Amino acid sequence: MAQGKSTRQAAKISTRGEPLVWMHIGDLHLTDAALPNHLALRDIILQANAHLVGQIDFVVLPGDNADDGTAEQYEMLRSELDRLELPVHIIPGDHDFKSGNLHAFHEILEAEFLPKAMTVGDYRCIFLDYVSAGTGGPDFRLGQSQLAWLRAELQGAAAEGKESVVFAHAYPADLADAGEANAFYGMLREFRVAVVDMGHTHYNELANDGRTIYASTRSTGQIEEGPAGFSLLAVDDGVVSWRFKPVDEPWPVAMITSPAARRLATRPLLPNHAPSGQTTVGAKAWSAQSITRVDCKIGDSDWQPMDFIASKHIWALDCRTPDGSFQITIRVTDQAGSTGFDNIEATSTFDETRERRADGSDRDAIGAWEEKHILGTQLGPNRNGRKW
Repeated sequence: MAQGKSTRQAAKISTRGEPLVWMHIGDLHLTDAALPNHLALRDIILQANAHLVGQIDFVVLPGDNADDGTAEQYEMLRSELDRLELPVHIIPGDHDFKSGNLHAFHEILEAEFLPKAMTVGDYRCIFLDYVSAGTGGPDFRLGQSQLAWLRAELQGAAAEGKESVVFAHAYPADLADAGEANAFYGMLREFRVAVVDMGHTHYNELANDGRTIYASTRSTGQIEEGPAGFSLLAVDDGVVSWRFKPVDEPWPVAMITSPAARRLATRPLLPNHAPSGQTTVGAKAWSAQSITRVDCKIGDSDWQPMDFIASKHIWALDCRTPDGSFQITIRVTDQAGSTGFDNIEATSTFDETRERRADGSDRDAIGAWEEKHILGTQLGPNRNGRKW
């Protein structure tokens, strides 16, 4: 946001060597006050203010913020965002463009015009506009000027040694023009973008094309697959981590940021993607109460205490690892004595035989990962759900 109140709020801004960490609040589809999606948004903002201020870099709204794109719906959203104590970056979706323009989107929300890019520590964060060059509805387009701008940004980030992260409303393959979709996807592969974070699907989904992770988060409005919540994402030296938190799940919340989960490994030559013999486990932990202890175990081994590395704002443990696939579990404890857990399966053997469709679509989706609240049902209007 260019002039909005939220940009003036306190936040942790990652510096060199730190993971990039953000919160994703799924498509809101706001219509009227006091409906479940409005109340869920209010609850999510209260939780973010209590547990995440000073602990993450920013919040993303990935589009379809107001179901009809009306001034009244944006006023409702603006009043809630005024309470948020973290920077927020807002992307337009097709529902925001129902009127054929984004005047209310920009004027009431004070959202910046896109595309835009910003550097946060070791990362270049790139925010795209899928709707302004189109005619409305699913006519998603970038346009030649935005494509040229994107290439220049990715080239510049690569020249500076920055890892690129892209934020968009939908999968690249959802662009209406096949030439644009292919050009966009070609850039993602050429510059090895770490992750594309998206809305639009209405369901939790992760896809891995062998080079880039595609992440979408359950909508806050028009939900068909489970309770409302939000996701937390991190990029830690090329490793992408994702977890969904339902609004009614208690705190503290834990997330392993390194090594890569087997399902999300993309760089087989790097030890933090395919650890062999030894690895450094990295973790983030969040609670309104101070985190007093973080423990880690590999497989069925004993719990080992992790150390807080102040220079990276991360908990870490150097440990031995077995060959093949193995479980990593972390347990966080806060000052109130409450605990939270995260668990991944890592592997020393990168699966080079898996066939990848590699076209910027959901055809490389990893499928169900139920402990992460990914159900694999694709219950949303863009696949198997209702036609909202």
